[in-house]
Amino acid sequence: MTTSATRSSNHSRTLILVHIAMFSALMAIGANISSFLIIGGVPITLQTFFAITAGLLLGKRLGAASMIVYGFIGLAGAPVFARFSGGMDAIISPTFGFIISFVFTAYAAGWIASKIPSKKGFILAALIGTAINYLYGTNWMYMAYKLWFAAPEGLTYGMVWAWMMVPLPKDILLAVLSGLFGYRLLPIIRKYLL
Repeated sequence: MTTSATRSSNHSRTLILVHIAMFSALMAIGANISSFLIIGGVPITLQTFFAITAGLLLGKRLGAASMIVYGFIGLAGAPVFARFSGGMDAIISPTFGFIISFVFTAYAAGWIASKIPSKKGFILAALIGTAINYLYGTNWMYMAYKLWFAAPEGLTYGMVWAWMMVPLPKDILLAVLSGLFGYRLLPIIRKYLL
């Protein structure tokens, strides 16, 4: 005979798994919703927005877990990465650093939002998450082009960062929106997870 506490615990675990799966699916959608627009070597996507939102709504651990699940789905061969790509060869792609950075982005956004649980704290968490995404992903891209991928003629560190300046205004705006959205939606999510 199951008790109501056991049913509630199982229900909560199920909802956690559903939320992790949902954010993994949103990442796949965000990767390809606008990925045919490419500036330099960088596809323009909504992934940073969804990675930050996962951290804000699910918390640091579960937000990062949803990004890990997304990464493994893509590495297993499902076409969930930008430009409907997937598979183990994505690891050597110049943009794979961004996929790795989503784990850190979600974790940092969730951690900061838990320490500063205010509207300004959530926006700050989202902006710092965006900075982590850019720093890790852009440096990976530069190293990939220099060490193992065919670099465009005359590639410099500044040129790689110049490519990233094109999506930066969009990502800053989406980070602020993610912070506001996360702050408003978190009480509703917590009501169902706890």
